[in-house]
Amino acid sequence: MKVLVATPKFRYDTFAPDTPAFRAAELIFCDRRGTEADWLAAAGDAEAIFVSPITPIRESLISRMPNLKLIHSEGVGFDLIDLETARKRGIYVCNNAGCNAGPVAEQAVMMMTMLLRRTLWGHRMVLEGRQGEAVPALERNVPEDLASSTVGLVGFGTIGRATAERLRVNGSKLCYWSPHRRDPATEAAFDMEYLSLHQLAERSHIVSLHIPANRETEGLIGRDFFSHMRPGSYLVNTARGGLIDNEALGEALRSGRLAGAAFDNYVPEPVPADHPLVLLAREFPDRILLCPHQAGITQTAFRNVYRMLFENLGELMAGRRPQRIVNGL
Repeated sequence: MKVLVATPKFRYDTFAPDTPAFRAAELIFCDRRGTEADWLAAAGDAEAIFVSPITPIRESLISRMPNLKLIHSEGVGFDLIDLETARKRGIYVCNNAGCNAGPVAEQAVMMMTMLLRRTLWGHRMVLEGRQGEAVPALERNVPEDLASSTVGLVGFGTIGRATAERLRVNGSKLCYWSPHRRDPATEAAFDMEYLSLHQLAERSHIVSLHIPANRETEGLIGRDFFSHMRPGSYLVNTARGGLIDNEALGEALRSGRLAGAAFDNYVPEPVPADHPLVLLAREFPDRILLCPHQAGITQTAFRNVYRMLFENLGELMAGRRPQRIVNGL
């Protein structure tokens, strides 16, 4: 089975499992920054596409690949794939839900801790030879820690649950909002309270985003949400950049409603030097933490990614439905 792969070959050399599906696949590696014409010339007859979550797969490509049966995100995100065009053609779109849950949860908790402990500010103070001033300043305005904080999770899927597990160990009080409320047994297992989105904003010292980007969630964290956040609270986004209204974020920072924020996802990517969040980080260097979309780049996550990819390719080769279909087929 021919597969158009729009991600680097070295990942497959390092992490792909030695399985029958991997050995049977004809992998055609294309530059992910290449044009659709380049891809079609190299593998227009491919039956599958493996693609990074930050690479668009549009109708203009799908419609010119007559043999296509599967489009597979290498990660969890799939919002840049034309789901409806694929559905109409009977093409499965799948993701690797859960592949990076632990690593992304670790990243989210790390970012929370850095914001609470004012790590960016402390780093700058030491670099400037002002460490002697830093400790007294902290003692005059003692920061919260995870044990004294209420953390509100927006979304409670696999990554949200992994984050909750790590926060419980630290003693955080937890609440969540999700478009679909979880069952009472799950809430009890995590000692987790379900709240409306506004209630969550009002109660949380930290709000952490763990929800997919789609038409319903685009700009979900905007002026209305920020107006309900408790003064001096924090925002962490390891989900998708499109969830946040960046203009409203800037207003919340300047007003003091938001004490700081940390990000590992952006729209667009790669991030240009004049991106609104980059400009905000320059304006508030001690309060904005920008990471390069690194949360899922770990040994564990990559091993999971390529195991799941080739499990699904094997299902397709055997004439069976793949797992983790996201476009309703």
